[in-house]
Amino acid sequence: MKVLMISTNRNRLPVPVMPAGACLVSEAVRRAGHEVKFLDLMFEPDPARAIAAAVRAFAPDIAGVSIRNIDNNDMQNPRFYAADDVRCLPALYGAANGSFKKNRSLPPPLPVVLGGPAVPVMPAALLRLSGADCAVISDGETVLPLLLERFGEGRSLREAARLTPGTAWLEDGALRKTAPPGEPGPAGPVPEGLVPVCPDYGNWIDVKKYAGLFSTAPLQSKTGCEFNCIYCTYRKIEGGRYRLCPPELAAEAVRRLCASGIRDIEFVDNVFNSPYEHAIAVCEEISRLPRARPGGRPRLQTIELNPLFIDDTLVDEMERAGFVGAGVTAESASGLVLAGLGKGYGEGHVHKAAEVMRRHDMPCFWIFLLGGPGETKATVKKTLDFASRCIRPSDPVFFNIGIRIYPGTGLERIARKEGLLSLGPGEMLEPVFYISPELSPGWIISRINSCMGRQMNFINSGSLGLKLLPRVARLFHRLGMKPPLWRHTVLIRGVLRGLGLYNGWS
Repeated sequence: MKVLMISTNRNRLPVPVMPAGACLVSEAVRRAGHEVKFLDLMFEPDPARAIAAAVRAFAPDIAGVSIRNIDNNDMQNPRFYAADDVRCLPALYGAANGSFKKNRSLPPPLPVVLGGPAVPVMPAALLRLSGADCAVISDGETVLPLLLERFGEGRSLREAARLTPGTAWLEDGALRKTAPPGEPGPAGPVPEGLVPVCPDYGNWIDVKKYAGLFSTAPLQSKTGCEFNCIYCTYRKIEGGRYRLCPPELAAEAVRRLCASGIRDIEFVDNVFNSPYEHAIAVCEEISRLPRARPGGRPRLQTIELNPLFIDDTLVDEMERAGFVGAGVTAESASGLVLAGLGKGYGEGHVHKAAEVMRRHDMPCFWIFLLGGPGETKATVKKTLDFASRCIRPSDPVFFNIGIRIYPGTGLERIARKEGLLSLGPGEMLEPVFYISPELSPGWIISRINSCMGRQMNFINSGSLGLKLLPRVARLFHRLGMKPPLWRHTVLIRGVLRGLGLYNGWS
C-alpha cells in the first residue's frame, strides 16, 4: 500500500520539536513492506496546499495523521493546537476548497488514521474534531502495521480497527476501542518487543532546518510511567509500567546519531532518572563509546529529572556521558503542595536536589507548577524563596501558573469536588485550568512578574512564547552557540531588557 504520513505540529516555540514518533511509525510501516511518503508540516507556509499537493502527486491508499499536543498548557496565553492541526485536513477529505466545519460530514475518499501522543488523552473528542475513520491509541510502530495488514485484506478501515489491538473509533456517536498490544482483549495480544530508541531522522525530515533553530534530536531509553501525579497523562499515552531499552542499544543510538552529524541529542523519557539503575547504566554505556567516534562527542540533555533520584553519582555519570544540561521537574518547594500533586517526594528531596546540582558544573533548568491543590499565598512565597536562595543565579527557573485539567485524571476529580469544573469530559478538549480556590491568578502573576524584575534567571510562560525566540535561536546558531536554548536565558533576558523588549522577559 501507499501510505501518506503527516506530522501536523507547527509550533516552533521555544524551539521546534523533531517528530520522533511519526518518524518511528513511518520506519515501521516501511519495514512492513509499504511505500511511505512523509510530510512534515513544521516549515510549510501553506499546510493545506502542501497536503493537497502530496495527495495529488503520491496518490496514497491511506493517510496517517499525527497530532502531538492538544494545547500549550498555558493558562495566560492558551493555544488550542489540535484545532490548528486539523484545520488543514479538508484536503485529505476532498474538500480543500470549502471550510472544514462545512465539509467534515462528507464521506472521505481517502481513509484516515489519527495518531500521535495527543490522541490517547482524548480519543473521542479528537476523532470528532478531525473526522478521521479511526485512531491509534497505543504504540504506533506496533499497531499501525497490523492495522494496515488487516485493512489490506479487503476490510473497511473501521472493520480492520476492530481486529487490531490499540485502536479506537466512533460508533453511533460513542467511543469504541480495543485493548492495547500485550493486554488480553477481543483483538488478541501482540508481543511488545523492545522499546524503539529513535528513528533515522535524515530519511524523513529536514534536519538542518531544525538544527538551525536550536532543535535537538529526541531519543527515548524507556516508555511507561509508574508515578501517579494527579494532573499527568503519561500513563494514558505510554502505559503504567516501564518498558526499558537495553542500555547498550541506547548508547548505540547515540553513536549512530553522532555518526550522521546529529550531536545535540535530548532524552525525552517522561522521567529520565527512574528507574535510577537504568539511567546510570545508560550513562555508563554512552561513556564507553570511543572518544574519537565519527561525528564527535555527543551533547546530551534532558529536562525530566525527578528530585527523588538525584544524587552526586547520577550527575557524575551524566557529565561523563556528555550531558550539557538537565532539567529538574520540582513543581513546588512546599511539602503540602507536593503531596497534593501526588508527586511521591517531599520538600527535603527538592532541597537535596538543589544542593547536588550546585556541586556540579552541569547547567540546570528548574520547573515549577503554581496553583495546584493545597496551594496558598504562603506556599507560593515558599517556592519563590527557595528558587531565589537555593538555585544558582545562572540556572533558569520556569514558573507555570495554573494546571491543565485532562479528563480521567485525579485533578479532574478534585476540580469537580471543589465545584471548579462543570464541563463534561467530552467538552474539555479546549484547554481548561485548575487554580487553587485559595488564590487568584492575578495575585500569582503579579508575584512572578515582581520576582522576574529582580531575578534574571526567572521566566514564565510568556517567556517561552516570545515570538522573537526563533530569530534569537537562528542568530545563536550562526554564532556557533550550542543548545539547549534555555542555557542562554540570562543572556537573552539581558539583551532584550537592554533593547527595551520586555514582553514576558521583564
